[in-house]
Amino acid sequence: MAAPLICPSILASDFARLGEEVRALEAAGADWIHIDVMDGHFVPNITLGPDIVKALRPHTRLPFDVHLMVAPVDPWLEAYREAGADLLTVHPESGPHVHRTLGRIRQLGAKAGLVFNPGTPLSILEEVVDLVDLVLIMSVNPGFGGQKFIDGSLRKIERARAILDRAGSPAHLQVDGGVTSANAGACVGAGADALVAGSFVFKGDYAANIAALKSAPNASTAG
Repeated sequence: MAAPLICPSILASDFARLGEEVRALEAAGADWIHIDVMDGHFVPNITLGPDIVKALRPHTRLPFDVHLMVAPVDPWLEAYREAGADLLTVHPESGPHVHRTLGRIRQLGAKAGLVFNPGTPLSILEEVVDLVDLVLIMSVNPGFGGQKFIDGSLRKIERARAILDRAGSPAHLQVDGGVTSANAGACVGAGADALVAGSFVFKGDYAANIAALKSAPNASTAG
C-alpha cells in the first residue's frame, strides 16, 4: 500500500511567520498544505481569511487543501478559489443544498471535498459520491487544534471507504483530528489515504514527524 498523503494543518503553526512555515513544510516532505478556515459561528474559533491564503500562495507549489468551517459557505467559495485554493472542502451542515455547493466548487475549477463531523451520518455521501474528490472524516469535533483522537472514528473511516469502493470513486479519504504516528497506521488500515496533522508535525523536526506519519505501521482495524 502506498504511503498516505501528509497534509499538515497550519492551524498549529507560528502565525507570525506563516510564509516561512509553509516553505519549511514543503522542504520537509509535506504533500498538501491544509488550511483550516473558521468563522466563529459554525465553529467556536476564527482563523484565516482569503487575503491570508492569497498572501501564502507564492510561498509554495504544494496544493492548498482549504477546509471551510463557515456557514453559510456558498458566498465564500469563489473568494477562496481566487485566493489559491486547489481543494475546497465543505460540511453538509454549512448550507441548504450540498449537491449544488459541490457542483459550484467544481465549476470554479477546484476539487470538491465533503466533511463529516463525528455526529454527521455518512448516508449523505451516498447521495453525492459522484461529486466529491475528497472525503474528510473528522476524528475530533472541529474548532480547535490539539484535541484527542476519537477512537470510534476508525469504524467511520472503514464505512466511508466501503461507500467509495462500492461507487468506484477515486476520491481521497482523509482524516483530521488528533492524528499522530501512534494512530496513523490504524487510519490507513481503515482505508484512509490522506492524513491531516497539526500539533504532531509542528513539535520538533518537521521532516522527521512527516516521515513518521508516512511510515506508521499499517494496523488492521477489523472487528
